[in-house]
Amino acid sequence: MYGAAATATALSLGWTLWHGLAEPGTALAFGVLIAIGVLARRGGPPREREPAPLAAAGALAYALLGVPAGTPAGCGVAQVVTVTAAGVLVGAVPDVARGRGPEPDRTARRTLTVTFAAVCAGPLHAEPPSPRYVPFLLLVLALTALCDAVLAALLLRARTGYPYGPLLRDELRALPGVASAVCATGAVMALAVAVAGLWTLPVLCVPLLLTQLAFRRYAAVRRTYRQTIASLARATEIAGYTPPGHAHRVAALSRAVGREMGLCREDLTVLEYAALMHDIGQLSLVDPVPDGATALLPAAEQRRIALLGGAVVRQTGVPPAVAVVVERQADPYREQPLAARIVRAVNAYDDLSGECAHRALAALEHLRLGTARDYHPAVVESLVRVLARGGVEGRVPG
Repeated sequence: MYGAAATATALSLGWTLWHGLAEPGTALAFGVLIAIGVLARRGGPPREREPAPLAAAGALAYALLGVPAGTPAGCGVAQVVTVTAAGVLVGAVPDVARGRGPEPDRTARRTLTVTFAAVCAGPLHAEPPSPRYVPFLLLVLALTALCDAVLAALLLRARTGYPYGPLLRDELRALPGVASAVCATGAVMALAVAVAGLWTLPVLCVPLLLTQLAFRRYAAVRRTYRQTIASLARATEIAGYTPPGHAHRVAALSRAVGREMGLCREDLTVLEYAALMHDIGQLSLVDPVPDGATALLPAAEQRRIALLGGAVVRQTGVPPAVAVVVERQADPYREQPLAARIVRAVNAYDDLSGECAHRALAALEHLRLGTARDYHPAVVESLVRVLARGGVEGRVPG
């Protein structure tokens, strides 16, 4: 995909340099809009699904643009790709000055999506406006959104190794959110410029910028909420009931296993919160469990700690589904929800292996021997596959 994006950009740049820019004023206006959109993304969440919606909407609008201010645009696919690439590069200058270039995944995905949209929009400009214009425009928008979801899932699959099907479903579920706003704004921009001229661009940018700001505030609240839960989870470590970093390792590895098994984003959030707080019931114990390893306790004691933990979690204001997972992590796996099966298996693995690589095989052997009652075989095998790929992405606090 990187090669395809680079080839499309190089060919488009060569074609544009050879034939020159059509409607340079329009090209400059949209290039500036895309650059501003890329600049506006700075300071947003690092894993935001669409960190630069204004840039994406501007690029899509330029791809759909056919008749700006009553004059044929004459810009083909090559010019659309060239202007988009130039806007992205100009907007990334501050990051380059700080030693960070444009994100390759985002850049390749945007280039290929804009190329696809420009190719699909070609028939819109080949004939005079007709009653078929609006249905065809809606079809182009739907296909473009689908293309972007497919590319996003492919890139995530290549980077993480998670199954493609669940990743694609996760991207498709997100289409009614930011993706729909980007498509709608891009289409409105193209139509407005065609009717009223380029002065409509700044007017139409304001709602999307406000939406982006509101989403970032919401994302900041979510991050603060997660940090609060993570801080609460460290209570067992501070009190000496569990080893340092245990809850965070279990949460990160549980999320990776959940991804491997195809959980959607909402279920992964519940899983992560439950994994962070799965040991909080140990605070009710008079004497700490040696090394906090509840996996080796009798089933009745595991069950008591789990129920106490669930009662504490219900008082914290987290979703009730999190408390259910914590309460049922000690049940026989046939009676557990999938999230509880994952937390139990990953917790046992970390209890038995810790951060020692030479104990990992023994821990996995223990899990496989317990698949008759305690650990679901599919969860254990998913855990094995995640560990075989190197575990989780990034550094896990501990």
